[in-house]
Amino acid sequence: MVDIKEILKQLLENKCSIEEAEKLLKANLIEEVGDLAKLDIFRKTRTGVPEVIFAQKKDSQMIIEIIKRFIKTKKFAIISRYTEKQNNIIHNTFENKDKYDVETNNLGKIIIIKEKPFDFPNKEGIIGIITAGSSDIPVAEEAKTVSITMGCEVLTSYDVGIAGIHRIFAPLSDMIKKGVHVIIVCAGMEGTLPGVVASLVDIPVIGVPISSGYGMGEKGKGALITMLQSCSPGLLVVNIDNGFGAGASAALIANKIAK
Repeated sequence: MVDIKEILKQLLENKCSIEEAEKLLKANLIEEVGDLAKLDIFRKTRTGVPEVIFAQKKDSQMIIEIIKRFIKTKKFAIISRYTEKQNNIIHNTFENKDKYDVETNNLGKIIIIKEKPFDFPNKEGIIGIITAGSSDIPVAEEAKTVSITMGCEVLTSYDVGIAGIHRIFAPLSDMIKKGVHVIIVCAGMEGTLPGVVASLVDIPVIGVPISSGYGMGEKGKGALITMLQSCSPGLLVVNIDNGFGAGASAALIANKIAK
């Protein structure tokens, strides 16, 4: 596997022709892990968003092989929505502290493995993340981890929902003073908080409906409908429990503004 920058460098230095460079880029576009998975090696280069290994319903050994290929080609791997069994196997496989940094967010069910001395570049975007209740925190933590891997600083304030609306004003004011570019708001039940926040600020707000609630609006449906029906301008909405999507979108916006 030749890095995309190395291919372009060879082209600039006349060490390969345009046709040869094109063939190398095409060959590197998809990296196969046996017959199990095809890795989109250039996704981060193409979209700005790193590829994440979604662990649910995957065989543990398959995940290990995919992680190894990610680390070989990109120096890092991100694993989301893992089981406890998968978590134990991953940590046992990559427990060499001299070679790897393994960062586990147990609340957000997301793991980052970095080959030393690799680190994610700071792109200076600043994101605020707010949750209405404590049940919303796991999805918020997933969004936080994804945002950090994309080079953003993240400020958080949890459990400040409209059941005690006075709680939102101080942390929201602090985020604005610190120059956040985007705010992610996670809320379950009827999902009112994102619209309230969007009505108070002049920056984009990303609402994340959470799969709490019961009755007619069970499993996040009520929160999703409320956010989609909000009359507050500047509110964008992702799918139910989509912390990854919220974090990635917020980071793209924040980094572009910072740049």
